[in-house]
Amino acid sequence: MASEEASLRALESLMTEFFHNCTTNERKREIEELLNNFAQQIGAWRFCLYFLSSTRNDYVMMYSLTVFENLINKMWLGVPSQDKMEIRSCLPKLLLAHHKTLPYFIRNKLCKVIVDIGRQDWPMFYHDFFTNILQLIQSPVTTPLGLIMLKTTSEELACPREDLSVARKEELRKLLLDQVQTVLGLLTGILESIWDKHSATAATPPPSPTSGESGDLLSSLLQSPSAAKLLNQPIPILDTESEYICSLALECLAHLFSWIPLSTSITPSLLTTIFHFARFGCDTRVRKMSSVNGSSQNSVLGQERGRLGVLAMSCINELMSKNCVPMEFEEYLLRMFQQTFYLLQKITKENNAHTVKSRLEELDERVLCWGRQAESYIEKFTDFLRLFVSVHLRRIESYSQFPVVEFLALLFKYTFHQPTHEGYFSCLDIWTLFLDYLTSKIKSRLADKEAVLSRYEDALVLLLTEVLNRIQFRYNQAQLEELDDETLDDDQQTEWQRYLRQSLEVVAKVMELLPTHAFSTLFPVLQDNLEVYLGLQQFVVTSGTGHRLNITAENDCRRLHCSLRDLSSLLQAVGRLAEYFIGDVFAARFNDALTVVERLVKVTLYGSQIKLYNIETAVPSVLKPDLIDVHAQSLAALQAYAHWLAQFYSEVHRQNPEQFISLVSTALEAITPLISSKVQEKLLLSACHLLVSLATTVRPVFLISIPAVQKVFNRITDTSTQRLPDKYRHVDSDIQKKFPVKLLLAFHILQAQVLVCRALSNVLLLPWPNLPESEQQWAVRSTNHASLISALTREYRQLKSNAIMPQRKVQLEDTKVIIHQTLSVLEDIVESISGESTKSRQICYQSLQESVQVSLALFPAFIHQSDVTDEMLSFFLTLFQGLRVQMGVPFTEQIIQTFLNMFTREQLAESILHEGSTGCRVVEKFLKILQVVVQEPGQVFKPFLPSVISLCMEQVYPIIAERSSPDVKAELFELLFRVLHHNWRYFFKSSVLASVQRGVAEEQMENEAQFSAIMQAFGQSFLQPDIHLFKQNLFYLETLNTKQKLYHKKIFRTTMLFQFVNVLLQVLVHKSHDLLQEEIGIATYNMASVDFDGFYSAFLPEFLASCDGVDSNQKNVLGRNFKMDRDLPSFTQNVHRLVNDLRYYRLCNDSLPPGTVKL
Repeated sequence: MASEEASLRALESLMTEFFHNCTTNERKREIEELLNNFAQQIGAWRFCLYFLSSTRNDYVMMYSLTVFENLINKMWLGVPSQDKMEIRSCLPKLLLAHHKTLPYFIRNKLCKVIVDIGRQDWPMFYHDFFTNILQLIQSPVTTPLGLIMLKTTSEELACPREDLSVARKEELRKLLLDQVQTVLGLLTGILESIWDKHSATAATPPPSPTSGESGDLLSSLLQSPSAAKLLNQPIPILDTESEYICSLALECLAHLFSWIPLSTSITPSLLTTIFHFARFGCDTRVRKMSSVNGSSQNSVLGQERGRLGVLAMSCINELMSKNCVPMEFEEYLLRMFQQTFYLLQKITKENNAHTVKSRLEELDERVLCWGRQAESYIEKFTDFLRLFVSVHLRRIESYSQFPVVEFLALLFKYTFHQPTHEGYFSCLDIWTLFLDYLTSKIKSRLADKEAVLSRYEDALVLLLTEVLNRIQFRYNQAQLEELDDETLDDDQQTEWQRYLRQSLEVVAKVMELLPTHAFSTLFPVLQDNLEVYLGLQQFVVTSGTGHRLNITAENDCRRLHCSLRDLSSLLQAVGRLAEYFIGDVFAARFNDALTVVERLVKVTLYGSQIKLYNIETAVPSVLKPDLIDVHAQSLAALQAYAHWLAQFYSEVHRQNPEQFISLVSTALEAITPLISSKVQEKLLLSACHLLVSLATTVRPVFLISIPAVQKVFNRITDTSTQRLPDKYRHVDSDIQKKFPVKLLLAFHILQAQVLVCRALSNVLLLPWPNLPESEQQWAVRSTNHASLISALTREYRQLKSNAIMPQRKVQLEDTKVIIHQTLSVLEDIVESISGESTKSRQICYQSLQESVQVSLALFPAFIHQSDVTDEMLSFFLTLFQGLRVQMGVPFTEQIIQTFLNMFTREQLAESILHEGSTGCRVVEKFLKILQVVVQEPGQVFKPFLPSVISLCMEQVYPIIAERSSPDVKAELFELLFRVLHHNWRYFFKSSVLASVQRGVAEEQMENEAQFSAIMQAFGQSFLQPDIHLFKQNLFYLETLNTKQKLYHKKIFRTTMLFQFVNVLLQVLVHKSHDLLQEEIGIATYNMASVDFDGFYSAFLPEFLASCDGVDSNQKNVLGRNFKMDRDLPSFTQNVHRLVNDLRYYRLCNDSLPPGTVKL
């Protein structure tokens, strides 16, 4: 005992030293090593048992329990049975003796250690494990301890970690399921007895506006006066001990509900009891009383009671989250909904003492649940409502006794009184789920569409009106001003943009269901704000420096700011609804859409004519951005109606098109003054996008003859405007790495130039709708397009003559800028017509031909400038994707050959290894070009296949194979996949006659060495840690098997099949790609199914024989447990069982003491 006492003092001293802030890291490492060595000694547990019973040092107790935990979970198999019995006897006694005095974290850890023993030994060697827990719960003195043990048992045994065999996991689950009814009965009894005991002693509360409520809604919800009366009982005042026991019981229930199936074990009396406790969360009187009584103890009591409500709602939500509901449980479910909506009615009831919002604010206070993150009752209740609508509404709506419309009325009240923005967003999500449900229901039941809609019409119109009010400063200024409109979130939007977007999605979904109502609600609101905007003209006065807005009073400026913000939001709303005016409903909703488009055209022209974006204002930091935003949003809203304009054009092009011509011409008058480098970025880009939509989507035949468009055309083709003034040559950070600041256009200016050039090119290239080929005027348009491209590429084409000359640094940077600007424009033009008619692509290529040849001539000169090579390859990739037919075979061959010659092994190594991400991007784009080439049908590019495969396998693959970086790998393997997928006959010659004669399609194999090398590369990729590459390559192999029967080919079947299966199984065993378990299991099945006999008779025994860390007996068990099933679900289940049990056996064997003899 002396040595134990001495060891304890030494350990206490070491622990104190370890956690002292003066102890160095080196000394801490020494102590850690010392402690680890002590823990590994046989019999160390005896010392730890003494430490636990004799010390009050928390660190020492925690260390001792960790030693026990390690012993039980990793070394238990090698512990002598006598020692096990002693440990099983001593630890529970220790817990019983000290549980009231131990710190809670030590007590919980000790509980977990005892449960770990049960996980290993119950019921065979520890038969009274669960009985002891039940006895603890039933004894009033130890009820809390028993509940902690029960919850820990549920956590550790119901879903155990992988350190158990599958058979043991299944056994534990079955053992626990056998106890569920008893446990639920015990928990129900505890909660009911505490409730009844305190209800009986509770003083009758004074009459209050919330007591005794049983209005019409409650009667319709509960269908039973007795149930309503039961729920209206006053809430009892619980003492601290009872609060604690109820909290633990509810936590146990929440965890049990997470894994037990819905069944009649969950009785009506249990559900009713849980709902009683859910009332603790929504009864503000409880909180009020604690704050009125003033003492901190009472305040804590209020917190505790709030916690009971949160925990009860957690239990309800666990049940709600189960989608699979047995028939016999549906009635219980209905009762749950009825009781929860009674709570919702209580929460949203208005009375003199409370507004709904102030009540929700109180209920939204976060309470700390035992050992969990702080949660609020409102968050839990919102979770419940989301689960109800998403999982159960379709099931419950058919019950006549469930009043869905009244529920929506309560949800409406709940939504629009939310105390926080996040709470409001969550409620909008619930409405979105409901609207999606309603839309799909109507689409599946078109016959009674009107009846369904009429049932919900009033609720939807109310929702729409209120959501629109919520996005307007006119009605909701205080809340909207709290929203951040500067910081971007992960989705690259500000809090304000998210608020607006989510609100507009709800508006759009209501529009889809009730188009007429939605439009008649929205348009008058838009009209009111437009009147204010259009009336600003009378306040514009001319001053010495330009135009000024003569509105200076602070109140007027504030009102104008609010009106402009609202107009901007409403313009976005109108734009969002554009899709509901086209297609089949075009004629029916024509007049409404025409009214909108006419107003939008008028507003955009007005903004451009009086140049509100350049006007001086009294509060420039506020009003100027507002005016710019309204102008930009009006252009964007008009752009949203491009498809409507296109349909309008096709309907009226033969008869009286004057109205259409007027709309388009006026819109262009509004656009062209804004296409200038002096206009703000937001406005400039909005104008350019609208121009592109008119040219691309609407395509009126008269567009090129409109003076405004001709003016833009002349400005773009005039050489003097090719370079914009120096003050605009600054660059965003992304491109700054490539080009010097002084020589580059501002990024948005270049963006605008690209968009305008795309619009002008499309005006000339795209076929006019509604006209025959003979009236398309291709000859004239071709000439105009050639002159447009010629003007745009004049400087670029002149570079050819200087390409060979060595350039000075400044001259080189100038050249780079010309290349960047020109290729950005040309690439965009090609991309925009790549899916269009052959004629459009022919004209485009004729205009571009000289520039393409110049690019090819320049390429070798810039091969060592990876930034330029990157841009050139992007351009060539776009050409190959869009215009390879027009380029013709000889020139395409010349391009590919040039690239193959330039990308030598040395050049590839330089790009990948020494030029960082830009160099890798260059190689990736080159591989993408080759992907396009090898996919081309026919024989034209087949001669390149040997060179392409050689480049991949002999030049690129050796450089990247051993690199951990994922760069280039994904593109290389996609190219290899395309080579196989689109050129299967290059490897497997197959004649129909031969296969018929042989009866089996045993194909003749060619280029076998190349095929084997490719397959080996795929196999190697599965040994690397990159999970994305693994997933991609597994998908490629599975696709090749589905389309080409890869796994059935003789070469694969005889030499590779089981190598791949082996690799996949090893990956599962090592848990390196656990996220892909399912995909790996299916692929393993598909491979094994090619030769099940070989898999079971040869591969599986060989695989098990090669497994280290397991003995022959364990290998036999693993083999026996792998049933010879041939269907996919059973086979994959067997695979996962094999993997789990193999890992488990290795863990057991590692934990045996050295020198253990295994028989």
